[in-house]
Amino acid sequence: MDEIVFLPESRWKGWPIPMRYTTETYYDIVSQRAEDGWTVRLEKKRFDSPVTHYPEEYDFPDRLYQDHWVGAKAWGILSGEGEPLACIETCPEEWSNRLVVAELWVTEELRRQGIGHRLMAIAKKQAAEEGRRAVILETQSCNTGAIAFYESEGFRLIGVDLCCYSNRDIDRREVRLNMGLLL
Repeated sequence: MDEIVFLPESRWKGWPIPMRYTTETYYDIVSQRAEDGWTVRLEKKRFDSPVTHYPEEYDFPDRLYQDHWVGAKAWGILSGEGEPLACIETCPEEWSNRLVVAELWVTEELRRQGIGHRLMAIAKKQAAEEGRRAVILETQSCNTGAIAFYESEGFRLIGVDLCCYSNRDIDRREVRLNMGLLL
C-alpha cells in the first residue's frame, strides 16, 4: 500500500485533490514602504481558534494534470481499492529552468509518516536528472505545518504575493508564499 507509483495523465487528469488542513497558527504579513526601500516581515501568530481549509471553500479546487501545467508528471500512493492516499505533481518551468511542485498532498491519516519526504525526493531527483537549477512551490501563510515541512526539506522563502487569491489575502491570513530549493 505504501508503494509510490506513476499516475498517468490518461487516467488521472482532472482528479480532484482533497486538499484539507487545520491550522492554529499563521504568518502575519506586514509590508511597509520606507524612505530607502521596502520592508516585508512575516511574524508567526496564533489564530483565536483553529482554522480548517478545505476544497469546497474555493471555486478552483486542486486537480491533477490541469491544462495550464504543460508537461506535468504525477506520482502517488494508492489504496487497495485504487484511490490515491498521497500524490505529488511536478511541472517544468522551461523559461527559468526550474521544476515546479504543482501539488503535494498526503491524506490526513498518513501525515507525519515520511510519505511527504519520499514524494519530495521524487521531485528533487527529477530536477537533478533534468539539470534544473531549482525546485519551487507555492504555499499559504496560514499553512504553517506545510511551511515547516518544506523548510525541513531545504526550501526557503523566495517570494510573497500579497493579492494572489483575493484582494483581502492579508486580512484573511492566507497570503501566497513562494518557496524554493536552489540546486
